[in-house]
Amino acid sequence: MANSKYEYVKCFEVEDEVMFPNIILVWINACSLHKPYDLNTLKLMNSCAVEILEEYADVVLAYGFSDEYTFVLKKTSKFYERRASKVLSILTSFFSSVFVRKWGEFFPHKELQSPPSFHGRVIPCASTEALQAYILWRQSICHLSNQHEQCLWRLVERGMNEKEAWDFIKGFDKSDLNNLLFDEFNVNYNTLEPIFRQGSCVLKTVVEDVVKYTDNGAPIKRHRRKIIAVHSKKIAGKRFWNEHIVLLKELGDFIEEINNVTPEYVRSFEFDSKLMPSTWIVVRIDGCHFHRFSEVHEFVKPNDDRALNLMNLCAVAVLEKFWEDIVFAYGVSDEYSFIIKKTSNLYQRRANKMVSAIVSFFTSTYVMRWNEFFPQSELKYPPSFDGRAVCYPSTEILRDYLSWRQVDCHINNQYNSCFWKLVASGKSKREAQNSLKGGQLQKKIEELAIDYNKLPVMFRQGSSVYRDKVDTVPTHEENGNSFESKGKVIVEHVDIIGPTFWLEHLNILDE
Repeated sequence: MANSKYEYVKCFEVEDEVMFPNIILVWINACSLHKPYDLNTLKLMNSCAVEILEEYADVVLAYGFSDEYTFVLKKTSKFYERRASKVLSILTSFFSSVFVRKWGEFFPHKELQSPPSFHGRVIPCASTEALQAYILWRQSICHLSNQHEQCLWRLVERGMNEKEAWDFIKGFDKSDLNNLLFDEFNVNYNTLEPIFRQGSCVLKTVVEDVVKYTDNGAPIKRHRRKIIAVHSKKIAGKRFWNEHIVLLKELGDFIEEINNVTPEYVRSFEFDSKLMPSTWIVVRIDGCHFHRFSEVHEFVKPNDDRALNLMNLCAVAVLEKFWEDIVFAYGVSDEYSFIIKKTSNLYQRRANKMVSAIVSFFTSTYVMRWNEFFPQSELKYPPSFDGRAVCYPSTEILRDYLSWRQVDCHINNQYNSCFWKLVASGKSKREAQNSLKGGQLQKKIEELAIDYNKLPVMFRQGSSVYRDKVDTVPTHEENGNSFESKGKVIVEHVDIIGPTFWLEHLNILDE
């Protein structure tokens, strides 16, 4: 980050580290999935979970059903130094990215209509006993939810609308639902596919594999880790756990068998703090390892307007989706800051849900719209973003935050302009870095004959995204019709440090 008088705003950032010896669980749930118990949808969700375990060595176990998944990190994990918001946002973002990329494999004749998003939370488990209770709870929910869904959609297919079907089975217990399936639809619940009844457990295991053959044809075998997906009846049982050495090594063993668990007990683990009321909320997202991503995808240096405009489009999509709550966004390079109004009650101001939903929607949009900006360049692997939410108590401090980000944009762009000019002149990257150490960038710009003020304004000032209040959208309330201002979302590249922009757009930060 660049040094400036605005850097004091960093003191409002609060670390949310999950302390040892807690085991970190990350639970994610699709924000909107109409018919979650579709076999192809479940297989797609499982494929995304497999990629999570392949990508992140610290994730050793995942359990999912319907439109949710829980990821379990090894007990000794230091993944992103155990910061809850970062761990959650990265996994949720990557899951969303893979979901979009793999959609065509499972729905080859059905176009993905809109970017999916997932929200989630971090759940610290203080012991393997607590982890065991959590897993049993989720698998019990899987059984009951699947019974409910199997009945609901069969009733809908027979002619009821969804509300009628919901009302019809409201209050039914497991026995009632089983009887309904058998009596009305001639379905024996126990014969349904295990993926529906028992959910999916994705884990790392050790297998013996043939790596090569000797000259006389004898196989040479080695033990290696492999990711598998199973549909076991009781994954919280000692037998299942003891069959998998990796689980015992990375998470510990289960001492006793448990058959029942109180949901309230498990919910008490949830790490789901609410953000302070009557404060501005900034959700800032950053690309994960985007230096490598930009090199692999051959971004133009020091600035690629295609990549920047793709980021801008994603920011516009976020403002359109969360139009009631997000009033402004500022972006530069691979980061974006979204400003949520002081009166917002988005997700009841739960930081986990807010960050994960925004980051995952941004990521999904990025992947879906990639080809519009890079038609000749295939997306080689799933991008991901991390995020955090920070509260600012006053409009003045919020503006200082935005000024800090624009100063950072300006200084970083000066540095990058000089750096890549030196590289283009024949210097190595290390030589270019050494040449710029401790020097005044303005002086270096003059020495390199860079006409800085003629560089595109987007490179120098970043991108400001906001709603131009020119339209009205009719809404209906109990006392009659009313009109709520919505407006078109626009992108501009302007000075937001001085007062002029804010005086011309008083409505944006209107308290």
